[in-house]
Amino acid sequence: MGLLEGYFRSVMVGLVLYLLLRLILSCLILPILVYRKIRKNGFGGPTPRFPLGNIREMKVDTKIINNDASSSLAISHNIHSIVFPYFARWQKSHGQVFVYWLGKEPFLYIAEPEFLKKMSSRVHGNKWGKPNVFKHDRKPMFGSGLVMVEGDDWVRHRHVINPAFSPPNLKVMASLLLEPATKMLERWTTLINSGKPEMDVEKEISSMTGEIIARATFGLRNEKGSEVFEKLRAMQSTLFNSNRYVGVPFSHWICSKKNLEAKKLGKEIDQLLWSIIKDWDGSHHRYLVGYLMEGERLSAREIVDECKTFFFGAHETTAMALTWTLLLLAIYPQWQIQLREEIRQVIGDGEDIAFTTMGWVMNEVLRVYSSAPNAQRQARQDIKVDDLLIPNGTNMWIDIVSMHHDPTIWGDEANEFRPERFKDDHLYGGCKHKMEFLPFGFGGRMCIGKNFAIMEYKVVLILMLTRFSFSLSPTYRHSPSIFISLRPRYGLPLIVQPL
Repeated sequence: MGLLEGYFRSVMVGLVLYLLLRLILSCLILPILVYRKIRKNGFGGPTPRFPLGNIREMKVDTKIINNDASSSLAISHNIHSIVFPYFARWQKSHGQVFVYWLGKEPFLYIAEPEFLKKMSSRVHGNKWGKPNVFKHDRKPMFGSGLVMVEGDDWVRHRHVINPAFSPPNLKVMASLLLEPATKMLERWTTLINSGKPEMDVEKEISSMTGEIIARATFGLRNEKGSEVFEKLRAMQSTLFNSNRYVGVPFSHWICSKKNLEAKKLGKEIDQLLWSIIKDWDGSHHRYLVGYLMEGERLSAREIVDECKTFFFGAHETTAMALTWTLLLLAIYPQWQIQLREEIRQVIGDGEDIAFTTMGWVMNEVLRVYSSAPNAQRQARQDIKVDDLLIPNGTNMWIDIVSMHHDPTIWGDEANEFRPERFKDDHLYGGCKHKMEFLPFGFGGRMCIGKNFAIMEYKVVLILMLTRFSFSLSPTYRHSPSIFISLRPRYGLPLIVQPL
């Protein structure tokens, strides 16, 4: 018995030592070796402290900024140092291209348009990957949807989805926008007539765009669409609150309750979407699910993941673009007047002109308050940029907010709302580098639903501006924050009045 106990004790000691060595290797030795290799390749950056990397600094900077923002009543469009205070600080020391660390995961930070141009010109869309740490953390929300798949699977998914956003189908989908938007505006009229002109338009618009996406995806006009939307919003909150230690070894144990909650919500959404798909009779091919199921080119799992991706991505970006637009129109009411005049000319008088001014306003909103504040990539091959080598497997973080607010590119008025900058250059607003304005991403992986989003934005904005005027509520607190997308932390209370 004593011999058996000694053997068992030796095995346990050996197992503990093995796990301890694996932990030291994973958390310290390998990251240090990678850090030295990156420095040797010519990349600088803030010094990491393993196993957290630079997360501690990032949390401290964010906490300081949030405390300052909560006590400030000023409205400034110079938001980079607010939403990414650590990147703004590191830029001063390390420039616009450097390496920072999330736990043991190095990320190549890029806010230099020329570097981005040279890097992306050497890589086709199907050769880009997504950082594995984000693919894992966002799996309950996106699964293997288009924003996460890579290589041949990405090509296959994109070919299946592309026809859903063809010009003829977009015209059909435009009719799906009217009822949810009109219903929201009628609710506003009821609130105003009952003496409640102040309302949180961010919440209202998010709910409305969620209903639009439910109809565009499945043609849903019942409670199932609302249920999917609410669960996705709950998952967004859960994922954001549980992923502050991305890249740290065993981080899923640090926020185990939140991670389990996200997985539970993911399964519930999957089951709900699958029940809708199984009941689909295929009689209305114009909806997204009809294209996904055509020819059995996607598996059941892939169809569910694409529906989740479209539900969240298409809803979130347009909702935030409209929300920030109403904030800026409330601050600068002269643009409300100009837009109404253009709407009257195009629709009321039947003049053969496009919504030119509205295009300026939309682009300037997407520049100043980018719905997608960053882009992530992972190299699937070695990439040479001048004398620097980006090794295969390198994570990348492209800071779109920084590039959209860079005064060396946009001039001294970079942090001002000036839609007229797009008057003579409606695509790039006169910026000095074409990779500096990226409202829908860049390269082969540009947003596939871009034209749908623009159509939805313009239709809903026209309906709102022809019925109401908007002014800022004294209760509004300006605190843009990253919540996967760029959102107003405390909502957007506005005073809404009928015309």
